[in-house]
Amino acid sequence: MPKIEETALIFEGGGMRASATAPMVVTLIEQGIFFPHVSGISAGSSNTVNYISRDITRSAQSWVEFVGDPNMGGMRSWLRGEGYFNSRYIYHEATQQGSSFPFDFQSFDSSTTDFRIGAFRVSDGEEVYWNRASIADHKDLMLKVQASSTMPGIMPFTEIDGEVYADGALGPSGGIALDAAMQDGYKNFVVVLTRPRDYVKKAPRNPQFFRTYFRRTPHVAEGLIERPQNYNHTRQQLFELERQGRAWIYTPETINITNHEMNVAKLKSTYDAGMEQTKRLLPSLKEFLGM
Repeated sequence: MPKIEETALIFEGGGMRASATAPMVVTLIEQGIFFPHVSGISAGSSNTVNYISRDITRSAQSWVEFVGDPNMGGMRSWLRGEGYFNSRYIYHEATQQGSSFPFDFQSFDSSTTDFRIGAFRVSDGEEVYWNRASIADHKDLMLKVQASSTMPGIMPFTEIDGEVYADGALGPSGGIALDAAMQDGYKNFVVVLTRPRDYVKKAPRNPQFFRTYFRRTPHVAEGLIERPQNYNHTRQQLFELERQGRAWIYTPETINITNHEMNVAKLKSTYDAGMEQTKRLLPSLKEFLGM
């Protein structure tokens, strides 16, 4: 069996830092490198569904040109209660056929690629993963991508079937869905991260701030407080798998933006640097996959 058939693809989140990793989505599609399983959390869930639908244009524009859409968000959107990123527009209005940024659900639905999209259930602090069997239609898929990507304090929580969800990065995985791929039986991994290789997430300076701000949703507060520990732990697991020859890891060499960057020129610069790096590393990836 070719190694790729035993390998899962994983996309980390990170908001607009996904402008550094979208080039990997584009390149994989262009090269015809299709994994049997792909998972993502937060911005990684958008990369996941774009990859599965094999939409090069959408994958390339999601984190650059689309951000220039005045309906995307900003401070006015946040003050109106729509969130700094207007998730209703991003995941629902804009994704319809004939709209500004349509999503090809038919191609997505006809794919045989399995997937996991992770979100954080606010009521009990559990990490929930949705797979292909969990998706009813276009609207349902986008609602779950929205839930996975709902950054607390920046975007309103997302409700699905009476439960409220927040960004999947608050769960035990720390935002990297390695656990989901392992649960589905995979032993080898290609992991696309949005932080540099030497990055270590620091513990919050004032945990009480989160407990006060999110006093009505205490599991969210604890998820934010515990995230650095969970995130760093998952990265340590990944680098150990890399040492064992079971993981190939992409980490951006150039990333000088925050997760809420809205400057299109900066995002384009980050994307271009990511594309240059991706092309340079492509032979190494193919070697790992035995291609």
